[in-house]
Amino acid sequence: MSQLRLDPLTGRWVVIASERAARPDAFLRPALAVQEDASRCPFCPGNEEDNPALETYGPNGSWLVRVVPNLYPAFSGDEPMAVSNLGPVFTQAPASGIHEVLVLSPAHDTPWSRLTDAQAGLVMAAVRDRVEEHASTPGLRYSQVIVNAGREAGASLEHPHAQLLGMPFVPREVADEQAGFARFEGNCLLCAVADAEIDVRHRLVQEDERAVVICPYWSGAPYEMLVIPKVHGSHLHRSQPQDVTAVGRAVRDALSRLESTVGDVSYNVVFHAAPYRAAGGFHWHVHLLPKLTTPAGFELGTGVPINLIAPEIAAGILRDARVAAAAS
Repeated sequence: MSQLRLDPLTGRWVVIASERAARPDAFLRPALAVQEDASRCPFCPGNEEDNPALETYGPNGSWLVRVVPNLYPAFSGDEPMAVSNLGPVFTQAPASGIHEVLVLSPAHDTPWSRLTDAQAGLVMAAVRDRVEEHASTPGLRYSQVIVNAGREAGASLEHPHAQLLGMPFVPREVADEQAGFARFEGNCLLCAVADAEIDVRHRLVQEDERAVVICPYWSGAPYEMLVIPKVHGSHLHRSQPQDVTAVGRAVRDALSRLESTVGDVSYNVVFHAAPYRAAGGFHWHVHLLPKLTTPAGFELGTGVPINLIAPEIAAGILRDARVAAAAS
């Protein structure tokens, strides 16, 4: 029997309908390849002239992580966010801000799931540094960090990379999560979630001394995961390096478990933290969202996702999955 579950972060309902997983072709096929000429990949070593770096990380003049401007930015320029009304229902403002690409590794075929401990830590150090830089930029209010892997997840280039977008407003999803933290009658919503899941272990995928990975009780997609740092903090860019690094390793291991479970599937990684100058409770975290199903009319018409695998089952499968060894 299907079940409704409430997402306390956003206040939205999700439907857990495991019986629907028995339908033929319930899940998408393996990820569609991103079509490109790998010999001219702009992110591979030797093609650096295509994208001059904003920052590089690595020893002796070589690079292991590289940050470059996005050639096709969604946000650019430094115009103030002056809202203008062109009529009773036509409101606009300049899309000023920053849009950057963070190249995860020089290797063209090494996604986050196969990074070494050291490389995952370097990626997270770069994320932390760039968000800190964004936060010091006048007019910006929030940075969104994402990874799109595979065509179904929105990737246009195969070389593994993240995107960092600094924007002059707080997006709706983050504002909804802020409201979720404010509604919670306790110390911190995600501290409570992490403690409860570690205690009952029904939806626990993995944990170490600094980070926990769960399939949230309110999962809206098959094998959806949530990575929560154990040390409470509102802002990624103000967190201790060891906690930021631990989250990077946890993301790596969780994606490796996903690969072992469902193969080469497209996915999104979404980082959420409090807006730069926000007061009040928040706990930064990371959403891992595999693209195993396609939203249909019900989901698009209602905003209510239907999940074909109960998170308790998904967590058990992921917990037992092999994690690819990654030497430091």
